[in-house]
Amino acid sequence: MDNTLAIFEDYQIRRHYDGKSDTWYFSIVDIVRALTQQNDYLTARKYWNKLSERLKKEGSQLVTNCHQLKLEAEDGKMRFTDVADVETLLRLVQSVPSPKAEPIKLWLAKVGHERIQEIADPEQSLQRARKNWKELGRSGQWIQQRMMGQETRNKLTDYWGTHGISAGQEFAILTNLIHREWAEVSVKEHKKLKGLKNHNLRDHMNEAELIFTALAEMSTRHVAEKMEAVGMPENKTAGIIGGGIAKKARVELEEKTGKKVVTGKNYLEKRGNKSIERPKKK
Repeated sequence: MDNTLAIFEDYQIRRHYDGKSDTWYFSIVDIVRALTQQNDYLTARKYWNKLSERLKKEGSQLVTNCHQLKLEAEDGKMRFTDVADVETLLRLVQSVPSPKAEPIKLWLAKVGHERIQEIADPEQSLQRARKNWKELGRSGQWIQQRMMGQETRNKLTDYWGTHGISAGQEFAILTNLIHREWAEVSVKEHKKLKGLKNHNLRDHMNEAELIFTALAEMSTRHVAEKMEAVGMPENKTAGIIGGGIAKKARVELEEKTGKKVVTGKNYLEKRGNKSIERPKKK
């Protein structure tokens, strides 16, 4: 199972990879946002609701081919979201009058091709992630730290997945617990501090925030392995201890430097009254 963000022009598209069926599923609302050039999710949802009602009345089978999966919502919680595979989306796009219809069709086809390449050569996935972050203006040092943090995160979730923790809500509960321990704010509060909604918090952390997040998650994994933690209660205990280790280090650094590690800074650009994350123009 793989949940990542893809980028189409100025818009972030939530997606989920189902390894069993070898299929990418994309958030329909995110695609509609890009098609209609809307920054507001509520407007895009209303558009999709009306479009799906019209398609049903017309007897179209497209809506029945859509599914619901839990993806991260604007508030940071995992919520059921309408999704569709590439084939269904290519047909749905034809129902939306938009100058972005053809570019999105090409983009969707490209994403599918890239996944085939990544299965054959996983290194291409890493290279593509580096390229995306570079286009978003991240430094080489930041990108390196972000990827090291992701590797640490993956090792922790691999442990959880084989020790009685279910992906999705239980992963989110433990992640939030660890985060609150080291940062003294929840994931939701941290995102609010940075002015983020649908964005990935880690993609907007500074170097120190990334390092302490990784330290907390690495410490949690080592403690869990030492405890041989299984299930939520034991892994919660490991998370509290692991997060506490990172908190002590954070507090000591702040006392020595006089600077806060957790800040409201982000990588968003301002456009009118909207904050967006957009690639740098080439």
